[in-house]
Amino acid sequence: MLYRLRQSGYQAFLVGGCVRDLLLGREPKDFDVVTDAHPEEIRGVFRNCRLIGRRFRLAHVHFGDQIVEVATFRALNNEDGEGDRQEGRDGRILRDNIYGTIEEDAWRRDFTINALYYDIRDFSVVDYVGGMSDHQAGILRLIGDPEQRYREDPVRMLRAIRFAVKLGFTIHPECADPIPRLASLLQGIPAARLFDEVLKLLLSGYAVQTFEELRRYGLFGWLFPETEDCLGHEPDGFPLVFLAKALERTDERLQQSMGVAPFFLFAALLWEPVRLSAAAKINAGDNEVFAYQEAASEVLNRQVRSVAIPRALSLNMREVWMLQPRLERVKGPRPFKLLTHPRFRAAYDFLMLRAETGEADPALADWWTRFQTAAEPEQRNMTREGATRTGSGPIRSRRRRGPRKPKTSHDV
Repeated sequence: MLYRLRQSGYQAFLVGGCVRDLLLGREPKDFDVVTDAHPEEIRGVFRNCRLIGRRFRLAHVHFGDQIVEVATFRALNNEDGEGDRQEGRDGRILRDNIYGTIEEDAWRRDFTINALYYDIRDFSVVDYVGGMSDHQAGILRLIGDPEQRYREDPVRMLRAIRFAVKLGFTIHPECADPIPRLASLLQGIPAARLFDEVLKLLLSGYAVQTFEELRRYGLFGWLFPETEDCLGHEPDGFPLVFLAKALERTDERLQQSMGVAPFFLFAALLWEPVRLSAAAKINAGDNEVFAYQEAASEVLNRQVRSVAIPRALSLNMREVWMLQPRLERVKGPRPFKLLTHPRFRAAYDFLMLRAETGEADPALADWWTRFQTAAEPEQRNMTREGATRTGSGPIRSRRRRGPRKPKTSHDV
Protein backbone atom coordinates (compact mmCIF):
# COMPACT_ATOMS: atom_id res chain seq x y z
CA MET A 1 0.00 0.00 0.00
CA LEU A 2 2.77 2.43 0.90
CA TYR A 3 4.63 1.76 -2.33
CA ARG A 4 1.51 1.98 -4.46
CA LEU A 5 0.60 5.36 -2.98
CA ARG A 6 4.13 6.60 -3.63
CA GLN A 7 4.07 5.26 -7.17
CA SER A 8 0.87 7.25 -7.68
CA GLY A 9 2.69 10.45 -6.67
CA TYR A 10 1.66 10.71 -3.01
CA GLN A 11 3.53 10.66 0.30
CA ALA A 12 2.80 7.65 2.50
CA PHE A 13 3.91 6.62 6.01
CA LEU A 14 3.08 4.12 8.72
CA VAL A 15 1.99 6.00 11.81
CA GLY A 16 0.76 5.65 15.37
CA GLY A 17 0.40 2.49 17.40
CA CYS A 18 2.05 0.17 14.89
CA VAL A 19 5.29 2.23 14.89
CA ARG A 20 5.13 2.59 18.68
CA ASP A 21 4.67 -1.16 19.22
CA LEU A 22 7.32 -2.18 16.70
CA LEU A 23 9.83 0.02 18.53
CA LEU A 24 8.91 -1.87 21.72
CA GLY A 25 9.43 -5.22 19.99
CA ARG A 26 5.71 -6.02 20.02
CA GLU A 27 3.61 -7.30 17.14
CA PRO A 28 1.07 -4.63 16.17
CA LYS A 29 -2.59 -5.57 16.05
CA ASP A 30 -3.10 -3.46 12.95
CA PHE A 31 -1.36 -0.92 10.74
CA ASP A 32 -2.40 2.67 10.03
CA VAL A 33 -1.25 4.53 6.96
CA VAL A 34 -1.20 8.31 6.54
CA THR A 35 -0.80 10.19 3.27
CA ASP A 36 -1.20 13.57 1.60
CA ALA A 37 -3.76 12.03 -0.78
CA HIS A 38 -7.34 13.09 -0.06
CA PRO A 39 -9.93 10.35 0.65
CA GLU A 40 -11.36 10.45 -2.89
CA GLU A 41 -7.83 10.22 -4.31
CA ILE A 42 -7.08 7.22 -2.10
CA ARG A 43 -10.19 5.53 -3.47
CA GLY A 44 -8.87 6.25 -6.96
CA VAL A 45 -5.67 4.33 -6.15
CA PHE A 46 -7.36 1.32 -4.51
CA ARG A 47 -10.47 -0.26 -5.99
CA ASN A 48 -10.96 -2.25 -2.78
CA CYS A 49 -11.42 0.99 -0.81
CA ARG A 50 -14.40 2.28 1.16
CA LEU A 51 -14.68 5.79 2.61
CA ILE A 52 -16.14 5.98 6.12
CA GLY A 53 -16.79 8.52 8.87
CA ARG A 54 -18.20 12.00 9.10
CA ARG A 55 -16.34 13.28 12.14
CA PHE A 56 -13.06 12.02 10.66
CA ARG A 57 -13.17 11.07 7.00
CA LEU A 58 -11.10 7.90 6.52
CA ALA A 59 -10.40 5.33 3.84
CA HIS A 60 -10.61 1.62 4.63
CA VAL A 61 -8.72 -0.55 2.17
CA HIS A 62 -9.88 -4.17 2.26
CA PHE A 63 -7.63 -7.19 1.67
CA GLY A 64 -9.86 -10.21 2.28
CA ASP A 65 -10.91 -9.98 5.92
CA GLN A 66 -8.10 -7.52 6.70
CA ILE A 67 -8.63 -3.75 6.73
CA VAL A 68 -5.90 -1.13 6.56
CA GLU A 69 -6.98 2.35 7.64
CA VAL A 70 -5.65 5.24 5.56
CA ALA A 71 -5.97 8.84 6.75
CA THR A 72 -5.09 12.13 5.12
CA PHE A 73 -2.67 14.54 6.84
CA ARG A 74 -4.72 16.95 8.95
CA ALA A 75 -4.02 20.65 9.47
CA LEU A 76 -3.79 22.50 12.76
CA ASN A 77 -6.69 24.87 12.10
CA ASN A 78 -9.20 26.02 9.52
CA GLU A 79 -6.84 28.47 7.88
CA ASP A 80 -4.05 25.96 7.30
CA GLY A 81 -5.68 23.62 4.80
CA GLU A 82 -8.68 22.46 2.81
CA GLY A 83 -11.88 20.92 4.09
CA ASP A 84 -14.18 21.54 7.07
CA ARG A 85 -13.86 21.56 10.86
CA GLN A 86 -16.51 22.07 13.53
CA GLU A 87 -16.25 22.45 17.31
CA GLY A 88 -18.95 22.32 19.99
CA ARG A 89 -19.44 24.98 22.63
CA ASP A 90 -17.52 22.89 25.18
CA GLY A 91 -14.47 22.72 22.90
CA ARG A 92 -15.15 19.15 21.76
CA ILE A 93 -14.31 18.51 18.11
CA LEU A 94 -17.44 17.51 16.24
CA ARG A 95 -15.89 17.30 12.78
CA ASP A 96 -12.27 17.52 11.65
CA ASN A 97 -11.57 17.18 7.96
CA ILE A 98 -9.09 20.00 7.32
CA TYR A 99 -6.15 18.60 5.36
CA GLY A 100 -2.55 19.79 5.72
CA THR A 101 1.08 18.64 5.86
CA ILE A 102 2.78 15.80 7.73
CA GLU A 103 4.25 18.17 10.33
CA GLU A 104 0.84 19.72 10.99
CA ASP A 105 -0.61 16.23 11.20
CA ALA A 106 1.99 15.28 13.83
CA TRP A 107 1.06 18.23 16.04
CA ARG A 108 -2.61 17.30 15.77
CA ARG A 109 -2.15 13.78 17.18
CA ASP A 110 -2.90 12.97 20.80
CA PHE A 111 0.26 11.57 22.42
CA THR A 112 3.87 12.08 21.41
CA ILE A 113 4.53 8.34 21.21
CA ASN A 114 1.63 8.03 18.74
CA ALA A 115 3.04 10.73 16.46
CA LEU A 116 5.94 8.73 15.05
CA TYR A 117 6.01 8.15 11.26
CA TYR A 118 7.85 5.34 9.51
CA ASP A 119 9.22 6.41 6.13
CA ILE A 120 9.83 3.63 3.58
CA ARG A 121 12.04 5.86 1.45
CA ASP A 122 14.99 5.47 3.84
CA PHE A 123 13.47 3.20 6.54
CA SER A 124 13.64 5.95 9.16
CA VAL A 125 11.33 7.17 11.92
CA VAL A 126 10.20 10.76 11.47
CA ASP A 127 9.59 12.62 14.75
CA TYR A 128 8.38 16.22 15.03
CA VAL A 129 7.16 16.24 18.65
CA GLY A 130 9.79 14.47 20.77
CA GLY A 131 8.03 11.13 20.68
CA MET A 132 11.24 9.10 20.45
CA SER A 133 12.67 10.55 23.67
CA ASP A 134 9.35 10.00 25.50
CA HIS A 135 9.22 6.48 24.08
CA GLN A 136 12.70 5.70 25.39
CA ALA A 137 11.91 7.25 28.80
CA GLY A 138 8.57 5.42 29.12
CA ILE A 139 6.56 8.64 29.41
CA LEU A 140 3.06 9.21 28.08
CA ARG A 141 2.68 12.87 27.19
CA LEU A 142 -0.07 14.75 25.36
CA ILE A 143 0.87 17.03 22.49
CA GLY A 144 -0.15 20.58 23.33
CA ASP A 145 -2.05 21.87 26.35
CA PRO A 146 -3.44 18.83 28.23
CA GLU A 147 -6.67 20.45 29.38
CA GLN A 148 -7.46 21.74 25.89
CA ARG A 149 -6.72 18.35 24.35
CA TYR A 150 -8.97 16.59 26.86
CA ARG A 151 -11.76 19.07 26.20
CA GLU A 152 -11.42 18.52 22.45
CA ASP A 153 -11.99 14.80 23.01
CA PRO A 154 -12.58 13.57 26.59
CA VAL A 155 -12.01 9.96 25.48
CA ARG A 156 -8.31 10.87 25.48
CA MET A 157 -8.43 10.50 29.26
CA LEU A 158 -9.45 6.86 28.83
CA ARG A 159 -6.81 6.38 26.14
CA ALA A 160 -4.17 7.78 28.48
CA ILE A 161 -5.06 5.15 31.09
CA ARG A 162 -5.16 2.36 28.50
CA PHE A 163 -1.80 3.19 26.93
CA ALA A 164 -0.06 3.79 30.26
CA VAL A 165 -1.18 0.42 31.64
CA LYS A 166 -0.66 -1.54 28.43
CA LEU A 167 2.81 -0.15 27.73
CA GLY A 168 3.97 0.18 31.32
CA PHE A 169 4.49 3.92 30.80
CA THR A 170 4.04 6.76 33.28
CA ILE A 171 1.56 9.52 32.49
CA HIS A 172 3.38 12.84 32.61
CA PRO A 173 2.21 14.82 35.69
CA GLU A 174 0.97 17.73 33.58
CA CYS A 175 -1.24 15.28 31.69
CA ALA A 176 -2.33 13.29 34.73
CA ASP A 177 -3.29 16.17 37.04
CA PRO A 178 -6.32 17.47 35.04
CA ILE A 179 -7.99 14.08 34.63
CA PRO A 180 -9.93 13.89 37.94
CA ARG A 181 -11.13 17.46 37.45
CA LEU A 182 -12.25 16.85 33.85
CA ALA A 183 -13.59 13.31 34.25
CA SER A 184 -17.19 14.53 34.12
CA LEU A 185 -16.66 15.51 30.47
CA LEU A 186 -17.26 11.85 29.63
CA GLN A 187 -20.96 12.62 30.06
CA GLY A 188 -20.86 14.37 26.70
CA ILE A 189 -19.53 11.35 24.82
CA PRO A 190 -22.05 9.12 23.00
CA ALA A 191 -22.77 6.02 25.10
CA ALA A 192 -22.14 3.75 22.08
CA ARG A 193 -18.63 5.13 21.66
CA LEU A 194 -17.89 4.57 25.34
CA PHE A 195 -18.98 0.93 24.99
CA ASP A 196 -16.24 0.45 22.38
CA GLU A 197 -13.73 2.18 24.63
CA VAL A 198 -14.65 0.00 27.62
CA LEU A 199 -14.03 -3.13 25.54
CA LYS A 200 -10.58 -1.80 24.59
CA LEU A 201 -9.84 -0.93 28.20
CA LEU A 202 -10.86 -4.24 29.76
CA LEU A 203 -10.06 -6.72 26.98
CA SER A 204 -6.44 -5.70 26.53
CA GLY A 205 -5.08 -8.28 28.99
CA TYR A 206 -4.56 -5.70 31.75
CA ALA A 207 -8.10 -5.32 33.08
CA VAL A 208 -7.19 -5.38 36.78
CA GLN A 209 -4.60 -2.61 36.51
CA THR A 210 -6.82 -0.63 34.18
CA PHE A 211 -9.75 -0.89 36.59
CA GLU A 212 -7.58 0.34 39.46
CA GLU A 213 -6.29 3.30 37.43
CA LEU A 214 -9.77 4.24 36.23
CA ARG A 215 -10.93 4.41 39.85
CA ARG A 216 -7.79 6.23 40.94
CA TYR A 217 -8.40 9.02 38.43
CA GLY A 218 -12.14 9.21 39.06
CA LEU A 219 -13.12 7.93 35.61
CA PHE A 220 -14.76 4.60 36.48
CA GLY A 221 -17.68 6.27 38.23
CA TRP A 222 -18.63 8.13 35.05
CA LEU A 223 -18.65 4.86 33.12
CA PHE A 224 -20.41 2.66 35.72
CA PRO A 225 -21.91 5.01 38.32
CA GLU A 226 -23.97 2.44 40.24
CA THR A 227 -21.10 -0.02 40.43
CA GLU A 228 -18.79 2.70 41.70
CA ASP A 229 -21.36 3.60 44.33
CA CYS A 230 -21.49 -0.03 45.49
CA LEU A 231 -17.70 -0.28 45.56
CA GLY A 232 -17.58 2.75 47.81
CA HIS A 233 -19.25 0.77 50.60
CA GLU A 234 -17.69 -2.15 52.46
CA PRO A 235 -20.41 -4.28 54.09
CA ASP A 236 -19.29 -5.57 57.48
CA GLY A 237 -15.91 -3.94 56.91
CA PHE A 238 -14.96 -6.26 54.04
CA PRO A 239 -14.17 -4.93 50.54
CA LEU A 240 -16.15 -6.23 47.58
CA VAL A 241 -13.71 -8.42 45.66
CA PHE A 242 -15.98 -10.22 43.18
CA LEU A 243 -15.43 -7.74 40.34
CA ALA A 244 -11.67 -7.66 40.85
CA LYS A 245 -11.58 -11.46 40.69
CA ALA A 246 -13.69 -11.48 37.50
CA LEU A 247 -11.27 -9.01 35.89
CA GLU A 248 -8.33 -11.12 37.04
CA ARG A 249 -9.82 -14.20 35.37
CA THR A 250 -10.40 -12.16 32.20
CA ASP A 251 -6.70 -11.28 32.10
CA GLU A 252 -5.70 -14.89 32.71
CA ARG A 253 -7.82 -16.14 29.83
CA LEU A 254 -6.48 -13.51 27.43
CA GLN A 255 -2.89 -14.29 28.42
CA GLN A 256 -3.61 -17.94 27.61
CA SER A 257 -5.10 -16.95 24.22
CA MET A 258 -8.55 -18.08 25.36
CA GLY A 259 -11.75 -16.32 24.43
CA VAL A 260 -13.62 -13.94 26.70
CA ALA A 261 -17.35 -13.32 26.34
CA PRO A 262 -18.06 -9.57 26.68
CA PHE A 263 -21.51 -10.31 28.15
CA PHE A 264 -19.88 -12.17 31.06
CA LEU A 265 -17.58 -9.24 31.74
CA PHE A 266 -20.45 -6.73 31.72
CA ALA A 267 -22.56 -9.07 33.87
CA ALA A 268 -19.77 -8.99 36.45
CA LEU A 269 -19.45 -5.20 36.20
CA LEU A 270 -23.12 -4.68 37.03
CA TRP A 271 -23.74 -7.65 39.30
CA GLU A 272 -23.48 -5.80 42.61
CA PRO A 273 -26.11 -3.15 41.73
CA VAL A 274 -28.43 -5.88 40.41
CA ARG A 275 -27.90 -8.13 43.44
CA LEU A 276 -28.51 -5.35 45.95
CA SER A 277 -31.60 -4.09 44.13
CA ALA A 278 -33.05 -7.61 43.88
CA ALA A 279 -32.33 -8.27 47.56
CA ALA A 280 -34.17 -5.10 48.56
CA LYS A 281 -37.21 -6.09 46.49
CA ILE A 282 -37.22 -9.60 47.96
CA ASN A 283 -37.02 -8.18 51.49
CA ALA A 284 -39.99 -5.97 50.61
CA GLY A 285 -42.00 -9.09 49.76
CA ASP A 286 -41.53 -9.41 46.00
CA ASN A 287 -41.29 -12.78 44.31
CA GLU A 288 -37.63 -13.74 43.80
CA VAL A 289 -37.92 -14.23 40.03
CA PHE A 290 -39.72 -10.94 39.48
CA ALA A 291 -37.32 -9.18 41.84
CA TYR A 292 -34.32 -10.16 39.72
CA GLN A 293 -36.15 -9.35 36.49
CA GLU A 294 -37.09 -5.89 37.68
CA ALA A 295 -33.68 -5.22 39.19
CA ALA A 296 -31.94 -6.21 35.95
CA SER A 297 -34.22 -3.98 33.86
CA GLU A 298 -33.82 -0.99 36.14
CA VAL A 299 -30.04 -1.23 36.39
CA LEU A 300 -29.60 -1.73 32.66
CA ASN A 301 -31.95 1.12 31.77
CA ARG A 302 -29.91 3.48 33.91
CA GLN A 303 -26.55 2.09 32.82
CA VAL A 304 -27.08 2.57 29.08
CA ARG A 305 -27.22 6.33 29.64
CA SER A 306 -23.49 6.16 30.41
CA VAL A 307 -22.19 3.17 28.46
CA ALA A 308 -24.46 1.61 25.87
CA ILE A 309 -24.77 -2.17 25.99
CA PRO A 310 -26.00 -3.91 22.81
CA ARG A 311 -29.23 -5.84 23.23
CA ALA A 312 -27.56 -9.15 22.32
CA LEU A 313 -25.22 -8.72 25.29
CA SER A 314 -27.83 -7.50 27.74
CA LEU A 315 -30.07 -10.50 27.03
CA ASN A 316 -27.23 -12.89 27.87
CA MET A 317 -26.36 -10.85 30.96
CA ARG A 318 -29.95 -11.12 32.20
CA GLU A 319 -29.90 -14.89 31.78
CA VAL A 320 -26.68 -15.23 33.77
CA TRP A 321 -28.16 -13.12 36.57
CA MET A 322 -31.54 -14.87 36.53
CA LEU A 323 -29.89 -18.29 36.77
CA GLN A 324 -28.06 -17.45 40.01
CA PRO A 325 -31.07 -17.97 42.34
CA ARG A 326 -32.20 -20.94 40.24
CA LEU A 327 -28.85 -22.63 40.85
CA GLU A 328 -29.72 -22.74 44.54
CA ARG A 329 -32.62 -25.13 43.86
CA VAL A 330 -30.99 -28.53 43.75
CA LYS A 331 -33.90 -30.90 44.44
CA GLY A 332 -36.11 -32.66 41.92
CA PRO A 333 -35.89 -32.29 38.14
CA ARG A 334 -34.78 -28.65 38.09
CA PRO A 335 -31.00 -29.29 38.07
CA PHE A 336 -31.38 -31.56 35.00
CA LYS A 337 -33.28 -28.82 33.16
CA LEU A 338 -30.68 -26.22 34.05
CA LEU A 339 -27.90 -28.34 32.50
CA THR A 340 -29.56 -27.89 29.10
CA HIS A 341 -29.93 -24.12 29.41
CA PRO A 342 -27.80 -22.34 26.75
CA ARG A 343 -26.36 -20.01 29.40
CA PHE A 344 -25.79 -22.68 32.06
CA ARG A 345 -22.01 -22.82 31.68
CA ALA A 346 -21.64 -19.06 31.99
CA ALA A 347 -23.99 -19.00 34.98
CA TYR A 348 -22.06 -21.85 36.62
CA ASP A 349 -18.75 -20.04 36.10
CA PHE A 350 -20.37 -16.94 37.56
CA LEU A 351 -21.44 -18.94 40.62
CA MET A 352 -17.91 -20.34 40.98
CA LEU A 353 -16.52 -16.81 41.08
CA ARG A 354 -19.10 -15.78 43.66
CA ALA A 355 -18.18 -18.78 45.81
CA GLU A 356 -14.47 -18.14 45.46
CA THR A 357 -14.87 -14.58 46.70
CA GLY A 358 -17.10 -15.53 49.61
CA GLU A 359 -20.40 -14.24 48.23
CA ALA A 360 -21.99 -17.65 47.55
CA ASP A 361 -21.65 -20.84 49.55
CA PRO A 362 -18.70 -22.94 48.28
CA ALA A 363 -20.68 -26.10 49.06
CA LEU A 364 -23.28 -25.09 46.49
CA ALA A 365 -20.58 -24.53 43.87
CA ASP A 366 -19.03 -27.88 44.78
CA TRP A 367 -22.42 -29.59 44.42
CA TRP A 368 -22.81 -28.28 40.86
CA THR A 369 -19.25 -29.26 40.00
CA ARG A 370 -19.89 -32.85 41.10
CA PHE A 371 -23.37 -32.97 39.58
CA GLN A 372 -22.12 -32.18 36.05
CA THR A 373 -19.66 -35.07 35.97
CA ALA A 374 -21.57 -37.62 38.03
CA ALA A 375 -23.17 -40.70 36.49
CA GLU A 376 -26.95 -40.57 36.12
CA PRO A 377 -27.72 -42.79 39.14
CA GLU A 378 -25.58 -40.58 41.35
CA GLN A 379 -27.19 -37.46 39.87
CA ARG A 380 -30.65 -38.77 40.73
CA ASN A 381 -29.49 -39.59 44.22
CA MET A 382 -28.03 -36.09 44.64
CA THR A 383 -31.28 -34.43 43.55
CA ARG A 384 -33.38 -36.68 45.82
CA GLU A 385 -31.29 -35.88 48.87
CA GLY A 386 -30.91 -32.21 47.94
CA ALA A 387 -27.69 -30.39 48.53
CA THR A 388 -26.03 -31.95 51.52
CA ARG A 389 -22.75 -30.79 52.90
CA THR A 390 -21.10 -34.08 53.85
CA GLY A 391 -23.91 -34.87 56.26
CA SER A 392 -24.21 -31.39 57.76
CA GLY A 393 -27.64 -30.47 56.38
CA PRO A 394 -29.00 -28.58 53.41
CA ILE A 395 -27.08 -25.83 51.69
CA ARG A 396 -28.35 -22.33 52.29
CA SER A 397 -26.88 -19.68 50.09
CA ARG A 398 -25.31 -17.08 52.33
CA ARG A 399 -23.18 -14.01 51.77
CA ARG A 400 -19.73 -14.14 53.31
CA ARG A 401 -16.93 -11.68 52.70
CA GLY A 402 -13.92 -13.73 53.61
CA PRO A 403 -12.28 -15.45 50.63
CA ARG A 404 -12.74 -19.20 50.57
CA LYS A 405 -12.04 -21.32 47.49
CA PRO A 406 -14.32 -24.18 46.44
CA LYS A 407 -12.85 -27.63 46.16
CA THR A 408 -12.83 -27.50 42.36
CA SER A 409 -12.27 -24.28 40.45
CA HIS A 410 -13.10 -23.66 36.81
CA ASP A 411 -11.92 -20.81 34.63
CA VAL A 412 -14.48 -18.19 33.73
